[in-house]
Amino acid sequence: MATEYSSLFTFFGGTGDLAKRKLYPSLFKLYVRGNLGEHFAVLGTARDSWTDDKFREVVTQSIKDDQPDADMHAAEIFVSHFYYIAHDVTDKAHYAVMKDLVEKLDKQYSINGNRIFYLSMAPRFFGEVALNLKSEGLLSDDGSNRLVIEKPFGTDFSTAETLNKQLSGAFDETQIYRIDHYLGKEMVQNIQALRFGNTFVESLWNNRYIDNVQVTLSEKLGVEDRAGYYDTAGALRDMVQNHIMQIVSQLAMEQPVSFTDADVRVEKIKALRSLRVYSPAEAAKNFIRGQYGANDTEPAYRDEPNVPKDSHNDTFVAGKLLFDNYRWSGVPFYVRTGKRLADKFTRIDVVFKKPLIDIFAFPQNRDNSLAPNVLTIYVEPNSGFSLQLNAKTAGQGFETEPIHLDFQQDVAQKEETPEPYERLLHDTLKGDQTNFASWDEVSYAWKFVDVIQKLWDSETPDFPNYISGSMGPAASDELLQRDHRAWVYRLNR
Repeated sequence: MATEYSSLFTFFGGTGDLAKRKLYPSLFKLYVRGNLGEHFAVLGTARDSWTDDKFREVVTQSIKDDQPDADMHAAEIFVSHFYYIAHDVTDKAHYAVMKDLVEKLDKQYSINGNRIFYLSMAPRFFGEVALNLKSEGLLSDDGSNRLVIEKPFGTDFSTAETLNKQLSGAFDETQIYRIDHYLGKEMVQNIQALRFGNTFVESLWNNRYIDNVQVTLSEKLGVEDRAGYYDTAGALRDMVQNHIMQIVSQLAMEQPVSFTDADVRVEKIKALRSLRVYSPAEAAKNFIRGQYGANDTEPAYRDEPNVPKDSHNDTFVAGKLLFDNYRWSGVPFYVRTGKRLADKFTRIDVVFKKPLIDIFAFPQNRDNSLAPNVLTIYVEPNSGFSLQLNAKTAGQGFETEPIHLDFQQDVAQKEETPEPYERLLHDTLKGDQTNFASWDEVSYAWKFVDVIQKLWDSETPDFPNYISGSMGPAASDELLQRDHRAWVYRLNR
């Protein structure tokens, strides 16, 4: 039986695209699963002059769009808990009106002072909203107060630190939920189950047996309508600083004392502390960038709407990360991400070392060597695992070939798997911060990325340098070739 939670959700940016596409449908799924009963309410707020009825119509439509087969009677009851108030987050007088409505809804739905404030709006307002929530008395004295922050959390370490100080002026660290939707994905959460739930995996999870680790976050689409934000962020800040760093920290961390949010965070922080922060010269050697050019059907990045014709923004990043600790010394973690690549997928490839002696090469004098064992974690679009092993080919003689042991989620499992935002909203209701980034994690990630970004800001790149539909610039392959390695997933050029 599902555990039922009570809370008053306040969505700042409640008329925005994210709220309509992800947040409201995810809340409805929690309602249908029984995690939200009668003791909840949702307050949407933005500058738009909407009525409650208008707000409810929009939410109902968002549910229909996301779940065409949804029980609309249940949806009707669900949206009856939704209310709207026009609000200027910079005007303290507006918070007094909001406070009155919040207290009214708390009593009406017997919520007992449990409040979740979700900031899905322009990041420049995050700190101001948090401080105003406290100064104007919207925080509960007798229930829980939780603040959910969408990315970006700063644009570098300095701005992130300033923002964190503002948030800390109103909320303590246990109340701040820095959301990263990749941490809500089924197979990202499976990393820890795979490692710490299987003796043979964890016993091999070190530099004695692993040659390198590869993380690829590939996007098929271009910048679309996000040029206003994306051209000031780029792939390094938009993807590496948060999503990739969070995935890598789970791959590199030590086993926690217990599977609790506090203990998991401790180990992730330790891993990121050991991540080598490069000098500018090391960053130039170990990180490369790219920007997509046109192909026969798609325009170059610089020809996309609202992108400057001379933009030096990176739409592709590949790099090598090194951890200076006992477990991972000498093992490179290769990462890459980009737009307008061959396909949309996220995967992790763990490449194991080959046997020191290939006994099958002699006396046969075979030309081909043993393939490495590779453990692949498929994050999206399909969810599953694959283990590449070597086996004898059928027939006379003795030749070996790589084979794959595969597991893929079936249709029934996929239907039961919560969407990332549904899972993370549920964790917020529970007060579980395991799958949210702590300030220490964010700060170490920014310190690493800042060196690379500062170097790139001082140089003029030769863009564009890869064709849409490829897997990035040639320099991405060369990065691994210098180490006598190659990407596990690659296209023939």
